[in-house]
Amino acid sequence: MSEYDVDVAILGAGTAGMAAYREAARQTDRIALIDGGPLGTTCARVGCMPSKLLIAAADAAHEARHTAKFGVHAGDVTVDGVAVMHRLRTERDRFVGFVKEAVDEFKDDHLIRQNARFVDDHTLELADGTRLSARTVIIATGSRPAVPAPFEVAVDRLIINDDVFDWQDLPRSVAVFGAGVIGLELGQALSRLGVRVHLFGMGNAVGPLSDPDLVAYARDTFGAEFAAHFDAETKITRDGDAVVVQWRNRKDASDTGEERFDFLLAATGRRPNLDRIGLENTSLVLDARGTPDIDPQSMQARTKSDTGAPIFVTGDAAVDLPLLHEAADEGRIAGENAARYPEVYRRVRRTGLGVVFSDPQIAIAGRGHKALTEAGVDFAYGEVSFEDQGRARVIGKDKGLLRVYGDRETGLLLGAEIIGPAAEHLAHLLAWTIESKLTVTEVLQRPFYHPVIEEGLRTALRNLAATLDFGPNPPLRCIDCGPGG
Repeated sequence: MSEYDVDVAILGAGTAGMAAYREAARQTDRIALIDGGPLGTTCARVGCMPSKLLIAAADAAHEARHTAKFGVHAGDVTVDGVAVMHRLRTERDRFVGFVKEAVDEFKDDHLIRQNARFVDDHTLELADGTRLSARTVIIATGSRPAVPAPFEVAVDRLIINDDVFDWQDLPRSVAVFGAGVIGLELGQALSRLGVRVHLFGMGNAVGPLSDPDLVAYARDTFGAEFAAHFDAETKITRDGDAVVVQWRNRKDASDTGEERFDFLLAATGRRPNLDRIGLENTSLVLDARGTPDIDPQSMQARTKSDTGAPIFVTGDAAVDLPLLHEAADEGRIAGENAARYPEVYRRVRRTGLGVVFSDPQIAIAGRGHKALTEAGVDFAYGEVSFEDQGRARVIGKDKGLLRVYGDRETGLLLGAEIIGPAAEHLAHLLAWTIESKLTVTEVLQRPFYHPVIEEGLRTALRNLAATLDFGPNPPLRCIDCGPGG
């Protein structure tokens, strides 16, 4: 009989935990999947799916208001907030139901509906005091919104994105703090649905963009649509039922003001759920924030003696890339290695891919400007403006800028940053291309239809090829000229 109760214990039944469970179950039946919280992944319950439902309603309202440019007049547009939120909650619950059905298919004796804490590397204490020993442990405890202490003055008017998706109706006004992915998506969506919104950020950052020219373009674009203060010093107070925000732009003295809002939405990032599981009782190397040192290619945590621990960290708990597809990949890697331990293998990770569902959309494929610069890569860029791109002009989505980055010596395509129409699709094409290790000239041998948004990508690639001395620049304002251009 084994000295352990199970071979693999998994803390958390979200996307990463479920992927880890399925992978580990291929090699052992001695598994404990431990989760005392609500079932249903962060993505389905409070993340990507409900936010996209809100955005879909917002985009419908926005498009209906902007038909006149096509000579089509739709009349006044009204937003039924109760109906918007009812559809959001109904569809959200449907998605969560699918996740619960998946968990229900797991073996009953594998699922433990309690929280747990480490006693040591191999021992977990459940909420009811029961102890369980495991040969290996996978930490897939997810994350939660990070709320800075100064926001707490808003008391019951302080909300996080989780709260938004349980609203019965839309509020009149919201101050959104955070110009990252969550703040940008929700801030713009609420504004388009008729909510008075002010977005407050710091350092002039916009989403995940790092190319200075694209960041500046994004600030101008979003700032022209709704009130956005991307580098604001703020003071928050509470006055009756209102949250009062005073702000001053650090570099623009004209951007100063004070307004009252129904709610303060904290969209200032997420923190991994690592502070409540007793990591201090393990042999793991922890930084000042209590985060383990993890090998991102094996998901194995390192110990104080500089050896690999029987503990693996995955998903949002692993901090690096809080994205569903990354969590699933990490879960599979952790599940395989935990079940095979002490045989642990490193896996090559897939090309990076991230999308912000703002309008225009934002996307990063491969390595962006900051990553390439910090790595000391000698790279060049090619670009296209969607303001003059044929298909974008036709459909009235002519806002955006795309840059592709290539290695100066080899001509390999390395990455791209995009703000523009159909960025979610362009980023996939680019990520697949980078994963295939194609050069810029090889990509340009692929077919491009006419007239499509993808022709804008071809223009940027041609521009990059010219910069690398691999070909001529495309003619200026050629309206997506064909192969002979």
